[in-house]
Formats: sequence, structure tokens, C-alpha cells
Amino acid sequence: MKTAFVFPGQGSQKVGMGRAWAEASAAARATFDEADQVLGFALSRLCWEGPEEELGRTANTQPALLATSIAILRAVRAVRAVREVPALGAGLRPLAPGDQPPLAPAPAALAGHSLGEYSALVAAESLAFADALRLVRRRGELMQEAVPLGTGAMAAILGLAPEAVAEIAAEAAAGEVCAVANLNAPGQTVIAGHTGAIERAVALAQERGARKAMRLPVSAPFHSPLMRPAREAMAELLAATDFHDPRVPVVSNVDARPVALGVIVANAAAWLGTNTWAIASPRANISSLAHQRLESVVSSASSPMDAAVPISPMAMCRRGPSSG
Repeated sequence: MKTAFVFPGQGSQKVGMGRAWAEASAAARATFDEADQVLGFALSRLCWEGPEEELGRTANTQPALLATSIAILRAVRAVRAVREVPALGAGLRPLAPGDQPPLAPAPAALAGHSLGEYSALVAAESLAFADALRLVRRRGELMQEAVPLGTGAMAAILGLAPEAVAEIAAEAAAGEVCAVANLNAPGQTVIAGHTGAIERAVALAQERGARKAMRLPVSAPFHSPLMRPAREAMAELLAATDFHDPRVPVVSNVDARPVALGVIVANAAAWLGTNTWAIASPRANISSLAHQRLESVVSSASSPMDAAVPISPMAMCRRGPSSG
């Protein structure tokens, strides 16, 4: 069976994430220790203890999610069978009597939702973990500097076509920035821009029949024109960073195609369909997106994966079932 690993982006963070993994796995603990040392502060404590407001600041959120994702990846790689990882229990399909525990799968492809593409590049050995930590920490700082805290926002609009959402965003802008940021899945579009414009767009979407329209727990309007200063500064940092050909294909957010070299992008997300996803996320959102995307685009994948139940390791905050 072929499996793709997908890594989460901002909005997936949750206080307590990764703690159970660090307690259960020496490999995960060492990953958090490395992150603390590289960044020069206790990122692990912020992940595990919060406060939530500090964890939600993009300069902290980005390295926190990267470190947690790679900690989970290394923990899974360090054991022979997925069943042996205590923190995975809530996300695995129950084994029937007599079933053999599945081996930890080697991915046939990697992808990441927005920020998660950095995690995918680390997983593919295209980018060193330490370099990725420094890059996403600075990426978060630049993003927050581009738009002062509280003046920008993002929202997810569910149940409307992207074209309808684009019309709502244009109408809500009223001289401010309000634009489509991410095409997450059919029927789920994310918008970003000035806070007032986003609030107007949410209200308009609700009036026009959106199944759901909600603000996202992020501290800046990512993937919007307001991020242009951050993008220009990041281009210089990326040019000075060593990238290598990925050992496993990494599917780009931009065009849903495997990239030949490690390239980080900040454009609308478009995902490649595949039949099996192993998802490292503290919340259920990316798992839900993967399921939606499977149904709509798997037939267009150039090399589809074998069908199976997705692995969604949700028990990052505590052992036992996760409420998402």
C-alpha cells in the first residue's frame, strides 16, 4: 500500500501538542530538545504549557507546528510497528482479531498545508531541520511585522463556490484588502485581509447561504497582498539556504505537482489527490480536508495511491481519544 504524509499549517496549533509524544518517544523528545537549542528558548514548554495567546502568535506558531510535526515523524520512524506508539492510538483504525499490526509506512509522497510544506521538505531531507526552524521563526516575525497584530485576519467560508467567495471578498473590501487566500477543498475557501473587511465578508457569506463562515485562529492575514513585504524578505533568506533534491516527492501547494528542488511558496493551496494520508495534526481540520479532497480529485492524480483508512494521530495533547 502506498501512503502520503501531509503536514498541517497554522490554525492547527493547540496547547499541549506533542507532549504525549515526547513522553512516549526518545526520538520525539530529542526533536523538541533540538528545537529549543536552535531557537534559544523553550519552544517545547510553549507547545506543552502555553499560554495559548503566545502559542498563537505566528512567530511562535510556525516553529511550534514544525517541531511537533517532525517530532511525530521521527517517533513513528523510530519504531517498527505503528501500533507500538501509544500516542497514535486515537487515530488508528481498530484492528480486527487476528490482524497483524501494520508496519510504520514509508511515504510515497509528501505534502504540507501552507506552513506544512516546510515540514514536508524536512521529511524529504530537502531542508535541514535546524535551517527550517530558523526560517519559519523569521518567516513568522516578518509576517507579523508586515501587518500589526490585530489589524489583519483570515476566515474560512464553507459551502460556497470559490467564485462566489471572490465576489463576496471584493464587495466586502470597501477600500481595504480582502482576497481569496487558500483553496483548501471543494466548498472550502479561505479569505484574508484587513480585520474589518474580513468581518464584513463573513457576515455577507452568512447572508448568502454559506454553510459556515468563521474567523481562523491566526494572528496575521497570510497568503494575501498584505504579506508582500514578508515575501520579498523571505526570498533573500531562502536564496541563502541550502536545499537538496527531495528523497521523496514533495507536492507543491501552488500547482499540486512534485517539486524538483526544495521551494517554499506563499500562494493559494491546491492539493494533489491520493488515496491514503498519514496526517500529523493536533486538530481534526487537516484530516477533514484530506477526506474532502480524496473524493474530488483522486481520479486526476498521476500516480494514485492504494485505498486505505487515513492515519490521523490526534492524541498529541493527551493519551486516549482526542476531541479534535
